[in-house]
Amino acid sequence: MGDGVTRSGSKFTRHAEPSTETLDLVEPMKILFLHGWKSIPGGVKPTYLAQHGHTVLNPQLPDDDFGEAVRIAQVEFNLHRPEVVVGSSRGGAEAMNIDCGGVPLVLLCPAWKRWGAAKTVKAGTVILHSQLDDVIPYEESRELTQVSGLPTESLIEVGTDHRLADPEPLAAMLQACINATAE
Repeated sequence: MGDGVTRSGSKFTRHAEPSTETLDLVEPMKILFLHGWKSIPGGVKPTYLAQHGHTVLNPQLPDDDFGEAVRIAQVEFNLHRPEVVVGSSRGGAEAMNIDCGGVPLVLLCPAWKRWGAAKTVKAGTVILHSQLDDVIPYEESRELTQVSGLPTESLIEVGTDHRLADPEPLAAMLQACINATAE
């Protein structure tokens, strides 16, 4: 591919020239990225993480079977043991429903009220959400933060829509991954 991304199965890695950007000066991480409903592997967000030197595990998750999507996510987690799990929208609900022990979660507009049994997240979870999200209300992330007993700074307001695919939310997602693994 011309984008510098190598894809093999459900993972891909960006082979980039050295960058002077601060976000590129961290040790490479292995990240499990769980995409949203009606999304596909290799989208803007996982590609952004890979472009910053990280190995991104990005399995294809079925839209029509939440239980099967969680099972696939759990198998990927168990097989690859990532350092952080990122879940976008429905992928956030999937991330909440896998057993990932002490591995931190970074959730992007999580659709936790629509799918799965998990109604709280563990300490250290970071949630990114736009107040302008017209798919998953921002208030649902505020509620998740509160019922989980997370500090208010665990919810980061960023972006202008549900996708969080603009430069500011992409950088915030990467920074949340870096911060989560540094603790």
